[in-house]
Amino acid sequence: MRSKHLKLLTAATLTVCTLAAGVAQAAGVLTIGCREESTTFDPIKSAQNRDNWVFSNVYDVLVRVDNTGTKLVPGLAESWHVSDDGLTYTFKLRSAKFSDGSPITASDAAFSLLRIRDNKGSLWSDSYKIIDKAQATDPQTLVVTLTSPSVPFLAQLALPNVSILSQKAMEKMGEEAYAQDPVASGAFIVKEWLRGDRVVLEKNPNFWQADKVSLDGVEWISIPDDNTRMLKVQAGELDSAIFVPFSRVETLKKDPNLVVHMDPSTREDHLLINHEHGLLGKPEVRQALDLAINKKSLVDTVTFGHGQVAYSYIPKGALYHNADNLQRPYDPEKAKKMLADAGASGLKLNYVVNAGNEADEQIAVLVQQQLAAVGVTATLQKVDPTQSWQMLIDGDYDLSVMYWTNDILDPDQKTTFVLGHDTNMNYMTRYKNDKVKDLVAAARVEVDPTKRKQMYTDLQAIAKQDVNWIDLYYSPYINISRKNIEHFQQNPLGRFSLEETVKR
Repeated sequence: MRSKHLKLLTAATLTVCTLAAGVAQAAGVLTIGCREESTTFDPIKSAQNRDNWVFSNVYDVLVRVDNTGTKLVPGLAESWHVSDDGLTYTFKLRSAKFSDGSPITASDAAFSLLRIRDNKGSLWSDSYKIIDKAQATDPQTLVVTLTSPSVPFLAQLALPNVSILSQKAMEKMGEEAYAQDPVASGAFIVKEWLRGDRVVLEKNPNFWQADKVSLDGVEWISIPDDNTRMLKVQAGELDSAIFVPFSRVETLKKDPNLVVHMDPSTREDHLLINHEHGLLGKPEVRQALDLAINKKSLVDTVTFGHGQVAYSYIPKGALYHNADNLQRPYDPEKAKKMLADAGASGLKLNYVVNAGNEADEQIAVLVQQQLAAVGVTATLQKVDPTQSWQMLIDGDYDLSVMYWTNDILDPDQKTTFVLGHDTNMNYMTRYKNDKVKDLVAAARVEVDPTKRKQMYTDLQAIAKQDVNWIDLYYSPYINISRKNIEHFQQNPLGRFSLEETVKR
């Protein structure tokens, strides 16, 4: 998942942020300051963290991940049974309602599963092509048949992008209208969406666990500038904020009115490379760029000791992480020679930087300096997120730092999305390796755990050899909240369990 940032420049934006002060004091309404904006409420059409984290407030899924981020627990499906051949999954849905009062049925679940598989706008279709049929045998029974056994299938059902939607409302309203004003299956309803400012949520009285939800509402407020966001929490104008800058952690810990949360994560920051741009299509050029970047120096400088050098797209602590994966040393002389041998001496690159993120801007300057030492000129282009995301989609970039957090327990999700996925051009890198694509598909259906582990070990090795991107660092989720906020937690897969949060 990628990060989005927007510079706080206009008087109008400053006025909007000032209004947050009054709203933050509303009893029972939790205000969260974040960098990004919501882009849609159609789950299958987004791959961004901000969207997925808000989806988890608004929608529910068949199967959830617990707060430790380590095991699957019932969601809308209160139980399930898997056939001996691993092909048929039978789910019993609990009695639950959508926000409009209509029942959540097995037909809605079947509709949602087939939609993420078949809809042309789905960014997640490859992960669900394993589904052969999804049928409601009665209003509370969903039977899903797979084309072959799939170890990650249950885990895939916890992905926020396969949230359960109302088929009746979607067909009546149309996709575009539903994406703006959705019918909720989760703890909160979208009351108002002010583009470029905030999403206003209110408690969903029809949620099947409504009696356990303490908050009256939640506001996700876009304040892209890191420093401004922290100051507003310190001043009591916000209840909480996410993405605490590494440089502010120790200072904020000393504020008696705040709690700094350092939650275990699956986050990895990396440098995306556009493989379709000229010499960047050569593996040896990408390898040279990897050698030219001093990750240890970068991590020490940027993360203030809170990050660790990354060396695999599967993060530490995640299933099948390979601790022995290749770590290229910092070797500018070798990098310079490899560039010369590849005909890439004097290489000029466009480095797109999301403005407003302190760490990303620091990384950009350091990488620019390190690449200059091997004869590569990286021109930094600071842009707002509405530009940068579209630039990645259009391929209008050479380099850009982004980050990813896992959304499910199994490595298939991230592996598919960044190495074996045509729909999103392998996370906009345009990386192509047919051997890898076939191995990604094979790993998804391999049931022998030893063989499957070896497949992911091989995938990590090949990705590193090919330099699909340049791994930079792993880091925890660092968030803050005021002392009167309880149970404000982000699990390792990024989900905020706001149905458990209390505002005193």
